[in-house]
Amino acid sequence: MTAHTMQIHDPSATDIVDEADVYTELLPLDGARLIELGCGAAAHTRAIAETGRPASVLACEVDDIQHGKNLEATDVPDTVTFARAGAEAIPAAADSADVVVMFKSLHHVPVEAMDSAMAEIARVLRPGGLAYISEPVFAGDFNEVLRLFHDESEVRRAAFEAVRRAVDGGVLELVEQRSFHTRNDFDDFADFEDRVLGVTHTEHDLSPELYEQVRETFEGYMVPGGARFVMPIRVDLLRCPG
Repeated sequence: MTAHTMQIHDPSATDIVDEADVYTELLPLDGARLIELGCGAAAHTRAIAETGRPASVLACEVDDIQHGKNLEATDVPDTVTFARAGAEAIPAAADSADVVVMFKSLHHVPVEAMDSAMAEIARVLRPGGLAYISEPVFAGDFNEVLRLFHDESEVRRAAFEAVRRAVDGGVLELVEQRSFHTRNDFDDFADFEDRVLGVTHTEHDLSPELYEQVRETFEGYMVPGGARFVMPIRVDLLRCPG
C-alpha cells in the first residue's frame, strides 16, 4: 500500500475488538525498547509493561497535571520511566527505540508540529523499528455527542495527512493499515463528564445551555446499564527505513 492509497476511514471494517489484541499481534514487544507518546493516564503503558515483555518503556505526556499524576503512581512496573515531553521533541537518543506507540494522541499534537513529530519518531527509531499510530475516526454515535462541544474532525484529518506526508516523503514506510472498532462505554452522564469533559489536556468550558444540550444528547443513548458506543479506529503501522 502506498501513501496515495491510504485511507482515513474504512467503513467496511466493523469488527469490535480489544485494541490490545491488535498491537500484540502487530508489534514485536519481547525485549523491546518502547516509547509511548501521549500516554495520558498511562492505561496502555501499564497494560504493555505488565506483560513483562518490553525491556523498557519511556512514557511521554505533555500535560503537566497528568504527568504529575503519573509520577505519583505507585502501581507502575519499574521498567517504565515517565517524561514530560511532546511528540515533537522526544527525550531519547537517535536509533534508541525498537517500537514507538501513539494511542489516540497524534491528533492532540499541535497541527503545525505534526510533521516534526513524525520526523522525531523516525529519528528515535532504529532502522527497521516500528511505529504504531492509533487514531479514532471521526464517525459514529459517540462523535455526535462530541461534536457539540469539541469538533475534532479537522485535527483528526490533519493527523492522517501528517502520516501520509511522512510516508510520501520517505520519512517512514507504511507496513499496513488496520481498521476496527473498540468499545467506548459509560455508566452514566457523570462517568462521561469525568472521563471526557473533565480531561486536563483540553479545557471544555461549556455554557449552561450547551452543557444541558450535551447531557440531553448523551442521555438519548442511555440503555439499561449505561451508554454503549463503538468507536471506529485506524492504525497506521510504520517502519523506520534502513
